[in-house]
Amino acid sequence: MDIEPRKVAFLGLGVMGGPMAGHLASAGHKVIGYNRTAAKSAKWRENLAQRGVDVSTAATPVEAVADCDVVLACLGNDDDVRSVLLGEAGALEAMKRGATLVDHTTVSPALARELAEAASAHGVMFVDAPVSGGQAGAQNGKLAIMCGGSDDAMAAATPVMEAYAARIVHVGDAGAGQACKAVNQVCIAGVLAGLSEGVRLAQATGVDTDKVLEAISGGAAQSWQMENRWPTMVKGEFDFGFAIDWMRKDLAIAMAEGKEVGISLPVTALVDQFYAQVQAQGGARQDTSALIRHLPEVSR
Repeated sequence: MDIEPRKVAFLGLGVMGGPMAGHLASAGHKVIGYNRTAAKSAKWRENLAQRGVDVSTAATPVEAVADCDVVLACLGNDDDVRSVLLGEAGALEAMKRGATLVDHTTVSPALARELAEAASAHGVMFVDAPVSGGQAGAQNGKLAIMCGGSDDAMAAATPVMEAYAARIVHVGDAGAGQACKAVNQVCIAGVLAGLSEGVRLAQATGVDTDKVLEAISGGAAQSWQMENRWPTMVKGEFDFGFAIDWMRKDLAIAMAEGKEVGISLPVTALVDQFYAQVQAQGGARQDTSALIRHLPEVSR
């Protein structure tokens, strides 16, 4: 696919942002990366150089975004986003008028709307664009991206995001992308809770868990989580990128949004408590399928 090369800054080069920024460079964009840990920026640049992909790095957000057409961020939480994007030393103040800011961080819808207002005041277009697909999706360039923002902002951001997306959906105005991501995380939490109990039930009955997966993954119980995480949950393997710490952060956003709009999320609240138990067992950095650890192991 032919693209119009753009000068792009990517802020946040972690397990998600690093691969996403790499796909941008591989697609032909001129990419400048920034990470708060300078060693991670250097490692990212070195890894891409070994593959023949040329990128540059910056020491500060202000330096990174200078004269860029599109600035993308994939950070940790609301406070991280405010620290890197807002304020006198933040990226937004240094962006040129007419540029586009895309935030891939999962944050509160309220912060997304705040960023949209700040960007508009500075003459910058804004898209809140949280992603789903995890580390594997980022590495393979197959993320699902849910977006909030104006039609003009989407028109500017979409050709750039296509470098690492399998699906891009414009959900609505600023904040709608983050609201959609909250729904996404609520749905994942419920699926993983049921999957955890299903795996343990299969183990307790003594049936062949591989055969159970073969039988039920072709019917109404099928899900991405089942196909990709049932086998690893059976083996007790939980090193697949999206940590429980981050999931609990996302579920807190979802529950706060539910409270704001008067919606009770009792299953989500219960799953969040289960995740807290797994954190207390030392599983904070294990991936979300480690939810099964709140259930006793089965011995037969």
